[in-house]
Amino acid sequence: MADLIVKAAVKEALSDHNVSSDFYDALDEEVEELLDDAARRAEDNDRKTVQPRDL
Repeated sequence: MADLIVKAAVKEALSDHNVSSDFYDALDEEVEELLDDAARRAEDNDRKTVQPRDL
């Protein structure tokens, strides 16, 4: 899967902190898992549309 996060946006959001280079990969994996779980919840509820409540 492609990168799901934008490094520049993460850097901006954490502007008061240093960010290690491997943080981005870990964050990307977390986001991918979150999206997979949301998609599974939508499917479990017979929907193809993922909604905020699926998070």
